[in-house]
Amino acid sequence: MNISTLEWQENQIRESGCYCMRSMQKAPGYIQKLNWTEQELSRGLTYIQLRKDNKSVGFVEYTPGEQAWRAVHADGYLVIHCLWAGVTGAGIGSQLIQRCIEDAVKLGKKGVAVVTNSDTSWAPSPDVFLKNGFQLADKAPHSFQLYTYKLDPTFVDPYFPDNWTQRLERFAQGLTILRTRQCPYLEIATQNVIEAAELLGIQPQIILMDNRPQLMELSPTPYGVFHVIFNGELISYHRLTPRSFAKKLKLLYSKT
Repeated sequence: MNISTLEWQENQIRESGCYCMRSMQKAPGYIQKLNWTEQELSRGLTYIQLRKDNKSVGFVEYTPGEQAWRAVHADGYLVIHCLWAGVTGAGIGSQLIQRCIEDAVKLGKKGVAVVTNSDTSWAPSPDVFLKNGFQLADKAPHSFQLYTYKLDPTFVDPYFPDNWTQRLERFAQGLTILRTRQCPYLEIATQNVIEAAELLGIQPQIILMDNRPQLMELSPTPYGVFHVIFNGELISYHRLTPRSFAKKLKLLYSKT
């Protein structure tokens, strides 16, 4: 693919649509994502799509660290929420990362940070960031890592909170869903948990985190935007099928 022929579209999510879940534009989660994104644009969020022949081939979403919807302390940095390339081997991911770095320079930021995870596709993999000069800054349970591209090596690294166990202990009783509207798939993910819980006669508590301070206080992993907790134990931080949730939940429920 010829990168030079791609069209860059910045902050046009209402006109161009969301990259994720774009085949289900009438779904509640998709509509929530559009509204959430437009709200966050006023707080510094950037949403960029690369398109070819009027089709999206990749996107990146990032925001100032002070407003990031990830559980990370990254004041002065831009934080990448999501990075997707629909075509592999064409350098699309690197192009989007470099655009973010360029914005960090223009805005006078310390650099760029990203929460990665090699165990799931629901957070970016570190590989493409390592190729673009990022370095490991911190680690957290469940294979989460924090990578940074610092514009000056003397800048202080961003870092994760260190009280993950205590956060889980807040939800020591029952089934709790912590969620936001940042990802269009989270509505489906929430409904899948509810469906699984009904099979066991369990009524989940759903907490909608609608601001960063709340997320920074409650999130039990760096991912921030979605978690399912049962009796103080993390079941998942990403979407699963109702059957998968039911299997995990039944195993934990049998121990009570």
